[in-house]
Amino acid sequence: MVMFSLNRLTYHRRLFLGLVVYSLVLVTGFAIFQYYREKESKAEELNGRLQLVNDIFLRGIERGDSLPELEKLILDSFCGLRISVIDYMGRIAYDNTLPYEATAQVEPGVLASPNHLSRKEVADAIRKGEGFDVRRNSELTDNAYFYSAKKGERYIVRSAVPYTVSLTGLLSADFTFMWFLALISMVMCVIGYYATRRLGQHVSRLNRFAEQAERGERIFDTEPFPHDELGDISSHIVRLYARLQQAVSDRDREHRAALHEQQEKIRIKRQLTNNINHELKTPVAAMKLCLETLMDHKDLADDRRDDFIRRCHAANERLGRLLADVSAITRMEDGGDSIAREVVDAGAVAAEVCSEYELIAEEKAVILENGIARGTMVTGNAELLASVFRNLVDNALAYSEGDRIELSCPDCGDDCGSLTFIVADNGCGVAPEHLPRLFERFYRVDKGRSRRVGGTGLGLSIVRNAVVWHGGDIRVENRRGGGLVFIFTLRKE
Repeated sequence: MVMFSLNRLTYHRRLFLGLVVYSLVLVTGFAIFQYYREKESKAEELNGRLQLVNDIFLRGIERGDSLPELEKLILDSFCGLRISVIDYMGRIAYDNTLPYEATAQVEPGVLASPNHLSRKEVADAIRKGEGFDVRRNSELTDNAYFYSAKKGERYIVRSAVPYTVSLTGLLSADFTFMWFLALISMVMCVIGYYATRRLGQHVSRLNRFAEQAERGERIFDTEPFPHDELGDISSHIVRLYARLQQAVSDRDREHRAALHEQQEKIRIKRQLTNNINHELKTPVAAMKLCLETLMDHKDLADDRRDDFIRRCHAANERLGRLLADVSAITRMEDGGDSIAREVVDAGAVAAEVCSEYELIAEEKAVILENGIARGTMVTGNAELLASVFRNLVDNALAYSEGDRIELSCPDCGDDCGSLTFIVADNGCGVAPEHLPRLFERFYRVDKGRSRRVGGTGLGLSIVRNAVVWHGGDIRVENRRGGGLVFIFTLRKE
């Protein structure tokens, strides 16, 4: 039950309690030792004074002096002093407190008394020459005495001081030192409390950190440690773990992003495959139908035969454009790093594309105006840049129903790191809900019309991928006066 209660205490309190117990045991042991050592020292001091009396009495006996005179001489110095002369048989030959007639010489065996050889002070005197006993009741007088004995040639002289209030005070220890020890102990406990509390803060903080780490919780380095060596070490541990946790979180996030990107690529490729399969069916079916008709009806009229051949050729052309567009997209997505980058004259590329579509524009009565000046240099790939302008112009000629297509590059100054290119027409434009999806693969605003004009549905997707490969971005908007405007940026040379 006690162990259970101690385990429920905080580390700081257990440590402080242990320090208090240790201090109390140490101080108490030292106090007890000092107490008995001081009492023993005082007893030895008193024994030394009594041994002087014993020595005087022994010398007087050996000289043959009168015992009453010796007694009178000594009693003048010690009040209440008891003097006993004991022979080596353990019998009292003389005692100044017993009622008998004193003689000038000690007469052995005069007094009948208990054998004193077993008395501690007498036994020590016989063995070591002198001895004392702190407190013992006398069997003859029934009083408590402090005894001191000394051995002579024929007798043992024993002096005794009765225990009075003054003697008890003399032999008692000085408790001033005890109070001083108690004060020191209290000061040590106070200092120990603050020292262990500081250490307990470290341990409690580390314990909370360990519990959070075990539960897998996110750890932030917000709760400070005390500013000392242990606190610095603890702070380093928490910060290192928080950084490790952040690194693992970043790694997992990047892994999830990469996995999502990979899955998205797989989805797009699967969608592209399905769309290509769907788009291929129409020209393949048209060619198959034309060829089967020609093979089954060899007697067709020349004009009908030529019509089927033209249809077959048109389907073949559409199939070729589709495969070329798919190849361009695949090349940019899978092998973008292998495409060479160089300094390209965007104005020259735009002029070449405009010359390609010049006859088609004249047939449709469309003015193709190129406002991009030669010498407009960008960093990229001439072939991809040509595909951007080619698809945008082709898209405008096929679907805008306008009479003007404009290519331009507004001057943004020398401080600008990129150039803005604009391809605009004045046609019918596109409904706003279709604008966000125009760059999707195989997305068509009017599917029937797209197939009639021979579109593959991949032109604008190629444009976006090519611009992104160049490190730019592209957007499409409806013009206020009608028509569409494509705006894209490319890095300067």
